[in-house]
Amino acid sequence: MHKAGLLGHCARARKSVRMASSGMTRRDPLTNKVALVTASTDGIGFAVAQRLAQDGAHVVVSSRKQQNVDQAVATLQGEGLSMTGTVCHVGKVKDWERLVATAMKLHGVIDILLWMDKEKEESMKETLRIRRLGEPEDSVGIVSFLCSEDASYITGETVVVGGGTPSRL
Repeated sequence: MHKAGLLGHCARARKSVRMASSGMTRRDPLTNKVALVTASTDGIGFAVAQRLAQDGAHVVVSSRKQQNVDQAVATLQGEGLSMTGTVCHVGKVKDWERLVATAMKLHGVIDILLWMDKEKEESMKETLRIRRLGEPEDSVGIVSFLCSEDASYITGETVVVGGGTPSRL
């Protein structure tokens, strides 16, 4: 099998090397985890929240508008996913303090925290060579992987999903 075919096959397998070598297939790698994802009612944030929930996490979504929160929660719960949501403007300290307090009150713990700021999107595009932000599908797999036990030995690393833009980390 040539290299591209092998890589394509491995990418479709969706198993870690550890799982593949042991013959195990694990479903829901994020079971019993609580994820808090801001700016998560559309676009990349929504796709990340959806993927984390599909992988077994209970996800708390947020947006600046209650109607967006309600729609996202209804959509994802309609898919059978474990989901709650609340209003939060991440630029307002009181809002994010309330968001974290609400998640802690409901679930007792936050295992995964993904903080996104929708207001910075346009200025971010200007710094990218490709002049566009990634699509949701571009990043959800790596986010879920890094939140799972499959990445338990990965520490202190930064994984850049940047479409080829060099990072200055």
